[in-house]
Order: sequence, then structure tokens, then C-alpha cells
Amino acid sequence: MAKIESAFFDLSYLEALAARNTAIHRTDPRIKVLTTALFVLCVVSFDKYVISAMLPFALFLVILMGLATIPADYLLKKLVIVSPFAIMVGIFNPLLDQQPMLHLGAFTLTGGWLSFFSILLRFSLTVGAVLLLIATTGFNAVCMAMVKLGMPKIFAVQLLMLYRYIFVLIDEGLRMHQARTLRSFHNRAMGLKTFGHLVGQLLLRTLDRAQRIHLAMLCRGFDGTIRIRQSLQITARDILSFAGCCAVLLLFRSYDLPHLLGNLLTGLIP
Repeated sequence: MAKIESAFFDLSYLEALAARNTAIHRTDPRIKVLTTALFVLCVVSFDKYVISAMLPFALFLVILMGLATIPADYLLKKLVIVSPFAIMVGIFNPLLDQQPMLHLGAFTLTGGWLSFFSILLRFSLTVGAVLLLIATTGFNAVCMAMVKLGMPKIFAVQLLMLYRYIFVLIDEGLRMHQARTLRSFHNRAMGLKTFGHLVGQLLLRTLDRAQRIHLAMLCRGFDGTIRIRQSLQITARDILSFAGCCAVLLLFRSYDLPHLLGNLLTGLIP
């Protein structure tokens, strides 16, 4: 439960990062959403054996993190936490694809290992881009930007409610865990039966809390419209920034820059 509590504070810290005042934070949320979408599309469109051509996209994220003053270790920690999902997706690739792709002396690198590393790199880049988007925009502004870009309002509201009230669910779980710990004898381990009872109670409390929250929202005039304090206004600077990012991302996608740089350097060496 201590891990859940630390995750709770991490989510709060993510929203605190979105409140900073940098050039990246001041950019219109719609521009950042479109740029992130293009980034993800470029990354996932590579062939399954490609690795080096995706490395410039990592440099792109590092530069944006520096401009937005987002701690790199925080995002890396988040990536490590969710990395088992990507590992499970490609863990059997080395066994299923034994085609030799690269010979390094006595060592032969197969296509399965290349596709496995490619999956990990794609996962890190795409998830890192989404985390950077939330850390520089805030989830409320992201949802509102997606509505302005054409997403059905009901989907955006569902995402917003899920993100907003996960804090309430975590708080209920923490209170139940603390109550159970205070009533346990010599801090006995939680058995499967006890765990089942707690999960059932958490579900009932969640339903009851959701009903009260819904009534409170209706009393305050909630009509399904997402409202944020920041006014959405695309400026000339935003358009230039978006055009520049698009040009850079399409350049990275069209050319294998590390390969071209390697050929250039080897050609200069006598």
C-alpha cells in the first residue's frame, strides 16, 4: 500500500509540473497534442527491425524536457515502472525469429533480438512523449484540446473523470488499509479471503462515492463541458513552433540520420 501512496504523490507531482511557466507550457494545448500525435505516428511507422533511425526522436524528447525544465529522472522512473508491459509483448521474439541479421565476430544478432529492442525503444519514446505532454499541459487541458480537435465530448469527459477521481479511489484504499492495519494482531499478513472482502468493500464505497460526486456536480451546474483557466488561443509563435516540429519529425522519419552520419564520418577517416 505504501507503493500506492507513493504513486498518489507522483500523480500530484505530475500536475505540479504542468503548472510551471515556460515557453513549452505556454504553447497552446492543441499544438502540443497534434505534435505528440505526429511524434507517435512517426515512431510506430518504422519497420520492426529499425533501431538507429529512431534515436533522433529520443534527442527530440530530451531537448523538449530541457526547454520545459521537466526532470528526466522522474520520467525515466515512470518508464521503468510500466516497462514490464513492453517486455512481455516482445519477450518471445528472440525465440520465434532466429533469422541472422548482424555478425559481430563470433556473436550473431538475430532478427528476434532486433525486433525486441525495437519494441522497447518504441515503447519508451511513445510513452515518454505522452508523459511529457501531460507534464507540460495538464490532463484537463489535454482533454479540452482533444474536444476542440474533434473528439466526442463524452469520451473526453470519461477520460477526465477517470484521471481526476483515481485520487479518490486511492484515498479510499489507503483509509481501508490503515483501518485494517490498526485492527490486525501483530501485523498479520493479509490472506486471500481478507483481500477479497476489502476489494468488495472498496467497490461498494466507490459506487457510493461516485453517486455523491455525481449529485454534487449536478448541484454545481456541471453540463459535461470541460473548463480550464487557461484560454485556448493559437498565436503566430504556436504556428511557427508546430511547423518547425513537424519539419524536424518528418526529417527524422524520412532519413536515417545516424546511418548517414556514420557513413560521413567513416568517409572522412583515411
